[in-house]
Amino acid sequence: MVTTGNPVRVGFFVLLLAWTCTVAAQGNVRPAIEGSNGKWVDALSRGDANGIAALYTETAKLLPANGDVVSGRQEIQKYWQGAITSGFKTVTLTTVEVESCGDTAYEVGTWTVPGEGGKVLDKGDYIVIWKLQGGQWKLHRDTWTTNTPAPGQ
Repeated sequence: MVTTGNPVRVGFFVLLLAWTCTVAAQGNVRPAIEGSNGKWVDALSRGDANGIAALYTETAKLLPANGDVVSGRQEIQKYWQGAITSGFKTVTLTTVEVESCGDTAYEVGTWTVPGEGGKVLDKGDYIVIWKLQGGQWKLHRDTWTTNTPAPGQ
């Protein structure tokens, strides 16, 4: 391995870069991502799978709980259309944490599918990797878990 420069200075630079990536632009990223989440939920409530898919990058991937990977915006639209057709109409998304570096950010959150009379139909956790494209944060990798036990557990 070839190294150049003082290892202490190089280490300091790496730490400074890491700190900058987690602190810089934090104030603007979380509200923007929460706004995109609001658009996602609104599109779902309208039954608009095309509107949902438009919030993803062209090369996005869904990694759904208990399902196969879904690749690309067109396939993501089909996935969400299937969910809408099966009766999925509302979800509550709660952002827990957001960190960013340049044009990439990640979000950790929780989701809940409410039912009638305050009943919770399902809930879980999610992680989204976001990409900044054309001044908008778009979902690039979207994965979630369910906290509902599998049948028989």
